[in-house]
Amino acid sequence: MKENIVGRIHSVETCGTVDGPGIRYVIFAQGCHLKCIYCHNPDTWCKIGDGKTMSVGELMKDIVKYKSYFKFSGGGVTLTGGEPLLQKEFALALFKACKEEGLHTVLDTSGHIGIDDTTREVLKYTDLVLLDIKSVNPQMFKKITGVEIDATLKFANFLSDEGIPIWVRTVIVPGLTDNEEDLRDMAEFLKTLKNIEGLGVLPFHQMGAYKWQDLGIGYELELFPAATEAEAERVRELFRSYGFSVRRCRGEHNIKCSFLQNILWD
Repeated sequence: MKENIVGRIHSVETCGTVDGPGIRYVIFAQGCHLKCIYCHNPDTWCKIGDGKTMSVGELMKDIVKYKSYFKFSGGGVTLTGGEPLLQKEFALALFKACKEEGLHTVLDTSGHIGIDDTTREVLKYTDLVLLDIKSVNPQMFKKITGVEIDATLKFANFLSDEGIPIWVRTVIVPGLTDNEEDLRDMAEFLKTLKNIEGLGVLPFHQMGAYKWQDLGIGYELELFPAATEAEAERVRELFRSYGFSVRRCRGEHNIKCSFLQNILWD
């Protein structure tokens, strides 16, 4: 039974407001095969076995307590990480259970996991994908993540072909990801997709540096400046010039590497 399928979970947030629309129950899956150099949650990198074991049934018992909040706010359940598609069977069982309760589902992913039958099944029960695209420059993408870009672009194209809504997110690091030519190349690629509902441009800052220090991991961006709001707005204007609805964000990063609180739409 799907209720007995277990996942390795880093943590949960019962009333999140930043990982998709409305008030959300956010589940952070343990394990990630990317090593993004600006990640604000490197403690999810550890192997999946390091997380807490939780069953779908156990999670759903807690999730349904918040249904009235979801209904009122247009929220639901978000599965994030780490990389949640490293635990596909768990993701599938969880989202099936959510749909049986009439809950909106969001999958937050790097899109770097290959498309197979299980991934396709997960996406059948997914209402929205939060897709982090670090760069479309292959060399820059590998510098940031440690992996090649091809799988992420194929994933984005698959979502477009299937008509699954996407919110794209990218982080602006001064001197790294703010190159105008690269940003225009990203805009040109995104224009080929048919399913983008919004785009978030997020200014880099150093609030997560302490986690790298606590874990004893070398932090390559230690001396990089935080992006100013003016720098982020310049990039937002670039994407707006291509016709995108761009998310303006105020406040602070949450513990995920690349999203901000208080989402506003232009």
